[in-house]
Amino acid sequence: MYYSYFGLKEAPFSIAVNPRYLYMSPRHRDALAHLLYGVGAGGGFILLTGEVGTGKTTINRCFLEQIPDNINVAMVLNPALDARELLATVCDELGVDYGHDQPSLKTLTDALHQFLLANHQQGRKTVLMIDEAQHLNFDVLEQIRLLTNLETHTEKLLQIVLIGQPELLQMLARPELRQLNQRITARYELMPLNQEETRAYVSHRLQVAGLGVANPLFSAKALSRLHRLSGGIPRLINVICDRALLGAYGKQQSQVTPELLEQAASEVLGNERGPAKNLALWRMLLPLLGVMVLAALLVYRWPMFASQEAEPGTEQGLSQQVPAQVNPVKSGRTVGASARLNCGLCFGLCIRRLRCRMFPARASSATVLPVSSASSTVGRHL
Repeated sequence: MYYSYFGLKEAPFSIAVNPRYLYMSPRHRDALAHLLYGVGAGGGFILLTGEVGTGKTTINRCFLEQIPDNINVAMVLNPALDARELLATVCDELGVDYGHDQPSLKTLTDALHQFLLANHQQGRKTVLMIDEAQHLNFDVLEQIRLLTNLETHTEKLLQIVLIGQPELLQMLARPELRQLNQRITARYELMPLNQEETRAYVSHRLQVAGLGVANPLFSAKALSRLHRLSGGIPRLINVICDRALLGAYGKQQSQVTPELLEQAASEVLGNERGPAKNLALWRMLLPLLGVMVLAALLVYRWPMFASQEAEPGTEQGLSQQVPAQVNPVKSGRTVGASARLNCGLCFGLCIRRLRCRMFPARASSATVLPVSSASSTVGRHL
């Protein structure tokens, strides 16, 4: 594969979760600290949200590796279940025997309650982790809330960690879920990496794969472009870098350029370019928006210009005196030229007045075009 061409021992940007490539940015460490604190505090619900590919699964694995030995963990990876199926899955994860092929919700809840009480008497804690929790429906969430009613006088018998995408926050903000939302004792929203963290993330993975520090595969401009294309999302960084390295290998280049990253992003992301696409769109629209704002301002101020009486020898009188000094020939060409000239003079006066209002210091030193000069110019054009 291409990695041997660059002096690497293995592919550095695989999307598989490999503990050897674990990179904990400051925000990832904060998220892990919130999870550990929530479990240690003995609260009801702990919430971790983040956009797709920001590293929630990585944090979950770190959390499972660092929890104390006196904690039993039930992990639910498929939340597309009804309330009874969810409870049955939790009992299976904890090794609870409910003794029926088609148990009812009461049977499952009673069996789980007995297990939690026995675990508490042995000085152990129980944690339920639900991944992709944004797919849970209302009935299941309500059943999960009821599980936190199982408690002693001092602490909850079951702590629940909800992990999901930002849509989960919108679900919990609904009025009918306010009781669950109020029981969340620790919450953290995992944000994408910033530009410096993106640089450190790429460097870390390359070094783990066997690249020397003195052999940069990505230039500084390329890394800046990478952050813009990926939006700082680690999963997108991986897929774009992997495709860019393959492209550099195909072209026999020793370094990844911004152009290769652009091509790689186009291939792996298609038309959905994410933050880069939005940025390019705004860059294209900003000049147009500026012109539209200027045109709207001129239209707004136009009645004021039209209502003011023109005085001889001034800018306002210029548009009135010019037609009087010109001897129009009764032909379509001459009349059309006069109309275009009048429109041009009026538009010029509008721009001049707007500039005078915006830059009064310059307006005081500006000279007014004499009427005779304008008339002679009109005569030459006609």
